[in-house]
Amino acid sequence: MRSTVEPALKGALGPIPVIGGLFQGPAIGKDLFTGGVILAIMITPTIMAVSREIILAVPPAQREGMLAVGATRWETIRTAVLPYARSGIAGAAILGLARALGETMAVTMVIGNASRAVTGSLLTPGYTMASAIANQFTEADTPVYFSAIVEVALVLLLVSAVVNIVARLLIWQIQGGLSGRALGGVRV
Repeated sequence: MRSTVEPALKGALGPIPVIGGLFQGPAIGKDLFTGGVILAIMITPTIMAVSREIILAVPPAQREGMLAVGATRWETIRTAVLPYARSGIAGAAILGLARALGETMAVTMVIGNASRAVTGSLLTPGYTMASAIANQFTEADTPVYFSAIVEVALVLLLVSAVVNIVARLLIWQIQGGLSGRALGGVRV
């Protein structure tokens, strides 16, 4: 990352007015960009495996019905399989996001572990909340220090709760909300 990818991105995207701000500073390899790439690599197998199982769970009659009326393979996937599996694929993406949010050690090792001033550049070292808790918990020797770490844990818990609530609302919306479900004995 330090010797090839980051300098190439900095050279290609650095001169662009808004996007160039994301690639300012020296390319040191242990930064937010590397942490993001590692997380993307880590969550991709989870999302792909769950999505594959969901797509395989689509009833064969769904596929065969589209093929029987003369649809191409792509049309069958686009109009019969993906709409049927849409909520499961969204759930797989949210499961991957949850795994990325909860990841501590892999990101801690590559993000740089520096709690300097927050900048807009992806090439600066950073510090995640989970790694702050993991690294500083044993060093909390005063009540104020311990309370600060507990508050960071509380903020992380609140972020996780908000992500879960948003995920449930998103999946509920993708599934169609209340349409077609029984509501107090009356079909909507």
